[in-house]
Amino acid sequence: MRIEVWPGRSWPHGARWDGAGVNFAVYSEVATRVEVCLFDAQDPAREVARFELPENSDFTWHGYVPELEPGLLYGYRIHGPFDPHRGHRCNPAKLLIDPYAKALHGSVSWAGLGADADLQADPRDTAPYTPKGVIVDETFDWDGDRHLATPWRKTVIYELHVRGFTKLHPQIPERLRGTYAGLAHPAAIDHLVRLGVTAVELLPIHAFLDEPFLVDRGLCNYWGYNTLGFFAPEQRYASRARPGAVVAELKAMVKALHRAGIEVILDVVYNHTCEGNHLGPTLSLKGIDNASYYALMPDARYYRDCTGCGNSIDASKPAAARLIVDSLRYWVDEMHVDGFRFDLATVLGRVGGGDFQRESPFFQIIAQDPVLSRAKLIAEPWDIGPGGYRVGGFPSPLREWNAKYRDAIRRFWRGDENLAGEVGYRLSGSSDLYEGMRRRPQTSINFVTAHDGFTLHDLVSYEHKHNEANQEQNRDGSDANLSWNCGVEGETDNPEVLALRERQKRNLLATLFVSQGVPMLVAGDEMGRTQRGNNNAYCQDNELSWVDWNLDQRGRELLDFTRRLIRLRHEQPVLQRLHFFRGEQIWDSRFKDLTWFRPDGSEMTPEDWQKPFTRAFGFLLGREVVKTFDELGHLLIGEALLVLMNAYWDTLSFTLPSPEDGFVWKLELDTAAPDTSAVPCRARTVEVAGRSMIIFSRVPELQ
Repeated sequence: MRIEVWPGRSWPHGARWDGAGVNFAVYSEVATRVEVCLFDAQDPAREVARFELPENSDFTWHGYVPELEPGLLYGYRIHGPFDPHRGHRCNPAKLLIDPYAKALHGSVSWAGLGADADLQADPRDTAPYTPKGVIVDETFDWDGDRHLATPWRKTVIYELHVRGFTKLHPQIPERLRGTYAGLAHPAAIDHLVRLGVTAVELLPIHAFLDEPFLVDRGLCNYWGYNTLGFFAPEQRYASRARPGAVVAELKAMVKALHRAGIEVILDVVYNHTCEGNHLGPTLSLKGIDNASYYALMPDARYYRDCTGCGNSIDASKPAAARLIVDSLRYWVDEMHVDGFRFDLATVLGRVGGGDFQRESPFFQIIAQDPVLSRAKLIAEPWDIGPGGYRVGGFPSPLREWNAKYRDAIRRFWRGDENLAGEVGYRLSGSSDLYEGMRRRPQTSINFVTAHDGFTLHDLVSYEHKHNEANQEQNRDGSDANLSWNCGVEGETDNPEVLALRERQKRNLLATLFVSQGVPMLVAGDEMGRTQRGNNNAYCQDNELSWVDWNLDQRGRELLDFTRRLIRLRHEQPVLQRLHFFRGEQIWDSRFKDLTWFRPDGSEMTPEDWQKPFTRAFGFLLGREVVKTFDELGHLLIGEALLVLMNAYWDTLSFTLPSPEDGFVWKLELDTAAPDTSAVPCRARTVEVAGRSMIIFSRVPELQ
């Protein structure tokens, strides 16, 4: 292939086809020469051309090749210093993946890839064993698609795995199961719409690698927290193998979800890459400009590791910050996604790989960015480094996964003591964590389960992890599950145990959806999905992790109950408060905005909150008064909702507060009697079964 190379442009980075040719641009402060290698898409091991980028502008190497077409494969070879003690690991024998590649093709062959012997450059050519970037035609007919921007107070998040959610769905054509096209299928979207969720949070879909130790065991990195490229979608979820076709397929998935009113949030891993530590493979950033992207130790041969994965990206360095922010903007602007959940987000706030800073450069950039600051941004507020647990410490506009909520609600329903005050804070939006920073209740992303840990079914069925399938002698995964098996470990035919477990599932779900904050539900929990006690199924791409759509009666009943819960949340503005409670009287009512009751009907005292055996209480949510934007009046939202919670093992009698003249309490849900229809309740007392909860709404008496 004859190649003519023009100077081209230094921006944007990556390989960009403009209809007449391709502009290449890659950043490296240490490179002395940069080569581009082109490969045949039909025979990816065959190099068809090689040329040097002729220009270097502010450390960006660039060049333009006219008449190149989409579909070609490419990679870089970086000439420069190999000096690990100074943090430099350039090695032109390594074909490198463009960190800005919009798509990748091929897979890693660990057997042939080899690795630098740490202090000595490996001379073996890795081109035959490395994925290549794809030159992509990025045109797509969005047909008027736009970001949905559902208000946080109305948001219900559904965490799912693209492959696991669709792989066993009987109504999705087999060729589409496990793919982006499968998630876009009407059968998949119908489940989401009928369930009532407003956003899907997708486990990582950035291109990632399976670690060699997993490959050796016949396993894979199913969850995908091992990123190879921040722009390229993971190709194993594509329904078509043609290089680059994955981009249009993913766009079509986003478009279909938006058409159904469902936002798309990506779980993104910018805290580390798959290149590992000083003994790991050289695939991309490590060989392009190691010191400009990674957090290094004083002896720059070694990496600071706050992730447990061998390295940490240093987002306070300009090149790394630019790469991450460019990636985020690309996914919002070009792929139309609506938000991001940042894995191990504390890493992104560490300056120089050291201490976490709330005012770190990365957080300042996204707060000031006119595009990203309006996206939904969620932090997983911890890492494994020093001072890594930062719940309540992230700045606006980031929201946070609230593990304190998860732990408190799990402990409460399994019957632990000394929890009343903690549970009170979690139910009411965690003001102790967020109000002092002038945040709102929706800063808290509430969840009882997530992809990491037990499923909801397993949370009430196992007290110990059972991770033998991971082939690590059950040593992996957390032992702190805060679970209760209801008296029998694992599956059972005992009807009393089964009934209690189903009630506990309903208790946990009902608590989640009557709490202030943003609820997050994990795919399959609404149907009783089990991983048979595996609480670390990151490497299980099989029926253990996939959602089982073949429901028994208990699964169908739980699904119906969850739909009713989510519908209730959407219908009750008192569950969507804009501000934290003040305990103040509502101007046209004798109710406060929030009142806590003992079972005898008396308002709880400070002493009640301190009693170790307080396992039962009620709370009444009153209306919220908020001003309209134009300040012309007041908008009253909601009426009143009464929730009675009994984590004690026996039935308790609760005295109901008066609903006021002209109103009655209407039973909405009873976790001990889930089939009960919504009916008015005129009694002064109700019996709340052991380990159950009841929800009432206030309605006019004529209803």
